[in-house]
Amino acid sequence: MGSKKHWSPGIDVAVQSVERSERGGWLVFGVLAPNGICPDCGFHSRRRHGWRRRRLQDYPAHGNKVTVDLAICRWRCQAPACPRRTFSDQIASIAHPFARRTSRVGEIVSHLGHATGGRPAERLLHRLGLGVSDDTVLRHLKQCAHGAGEAPTVIGIDDWSWRKSQTYGTIIVDLERRVVIDILEDRDVVTCTDWLRRHPELEVISRDRCGLYAQAARQGAPQAKQVADRFHIVQNLRQAIEEQMNLHGRATGRALLSDADNITAAGRLLKSRLAHRTSREEIFTTIHALRNQGLSCSEIGRRTGFPRRSIAKWLQFETTPDRRRAALKRTSPWYFEKFLRQSWKDGIRTGSALFRLIQERGYEGSQTHLQRLLAGWRRAEQQATDPKVEHAILKPVRDPETGHAISPVIAAALCIKPRGKLTPDQVRKVDALKAGSPAFATMRSLAMRFNGIIRGRQADPLPAWIDDAIESNLAPIVRFARTLNRDLDAVTNAIEMPWSNGQAEGQINRLKTLKRAMYGRAGPELLRARMLPFRHTN
Repeated sequence: MGSKKHWSPGIDVAVQSVERSERGGWLVFGVLAPNGICPDCGFHSRRRHGWRRRRLQDYPAHGNKVTVDLAICRWRCQAPACPRRTFSDQIASIAHPFARRTSRVGEIVSHLGHATGGRPAERLLHRLGLGVSDDTVLRHLKQCAHGAGEAPTVIGIDDWSWRKSQTYGTIIVDLERRVVIDILEDRDVVTCTDWLRRHPELEVISRDRCGLYAQAARQGAPQAKQVADRFHIVQNLRQAIEEQMNLHGRATGRALLSDADNITAAGRLLKSRLAHRTSREEIFTTIHALRNQGLSCSEIGRRTGFPRRSIAKWLQFETTPDRRRAALKRTSPWYFEKFLRQSWKDGIRTGSALFRLIQERGYEGSQTHLQRLLAGWRRAEQQATDPKVEHAILKPVRDPETGHAISPVIAAALCIKPRGKLTPDQVRKVDALKAGSPAFATMRSLAMRFNGIIRGRQADPLPAWIDDAIESNLAPIVRFARTLNRDLDAVTNAIEMPWSNGQAEGQINRLKTLKRAMYGRAGPELLRARMLPFRHTN
């Protein structure tokens, strides 16, 4: 056959013949060089010890399967000082030891597995004439993921959820090369610390403001500089502003509520509640009165601020509907309210002790839920015993054009936005907020100074800003400033250094997309293999 050379799987293989297989496809028979080289001493030997056949899967031809049948010779080493007696021909340029397919086929399998996953790659390979199972594809993928890469010096670390609000993992990203280094199955301090100790070459660790990763970095990589993520710092400031503005009430039902029904505050204990919960009867009556005037549900929604569907639902009732409350389960501490109140009166007031007592009675929830219940009881007792608590009614700040109350979310977003980027409508709201809320004016001044510090990349004014924020006597802002002070080194590095955790956040979005594409059935090893950079080992 004149074209036998085109069937050769490598330059070291001499093709003897090409035949049609009985089961379909092609069989390519070949032999290697007529002499062997000992892998220990390098001595050339021409004394054969025996033969064996090795079959390898190769590229298909016109959609037909191609199998390479190599005659592998075993040689005797004739060097007197060599400890090896016999050795086989080396075919590393064609296939790895014990491999069942050539290296070039393994490369295709690995690339398709990395791009599409196990089952999609299996279907595509079968269409191409390569009968490879999804398990084989995943095995190749994991082998490629275990390849050694360059040691990272700057990493970003963040958590991600296996199941939202239930189980979490940890992703570690090389910020210099913008690739995923590893994926941990949990976000435990011990696990992160052990991983960091195995990488003493780390110089910078970028993280969010979670205390767990800060503790792991201190214990596992004390030589590395910690960098707090700038996005999360600004986000925490916005949340503090929103918490303070919650004292003015929320936008839901804003056009129906009187000023006296708005949220009150007791000292530094923030009591943010929806005022319309205490005026359901008034809201119900007003909606029906507007309907009797001939207004549509959409028009009533524009006047009241309620969703159109909620209005249409309320119009179906003749009297105010009762709230539907789910039956209490053993996962809720309120299920054991009677027992807890009696224990509280008997002097048992520590959360851990009460947690153990109700666990013995069948409680299936967490201690955090119990602590929330007990915190409300403690606040009620403190207010009853402290005569200095004054309840100040804060008037809602309304948009001068529409008359609707400005929601805390919008107020917080406008508070941290520079005036040059505000639209005319937003400028009107900011001016109204400044005039109607002295706290907003103070917070906006602090927020603009804080933005200037971050954008100026100079951390020297930060201690003075923290002092001014603490002196503002606004509880959420004071709490935010104190947390900055506790993590001052990491915040300073975030301002002065170019690193941030944005790349880690982007990789988490990619990981979530991958989990959705695999219908949530991907395990830790497969996710690690798909997320890590592709390193071909063949």
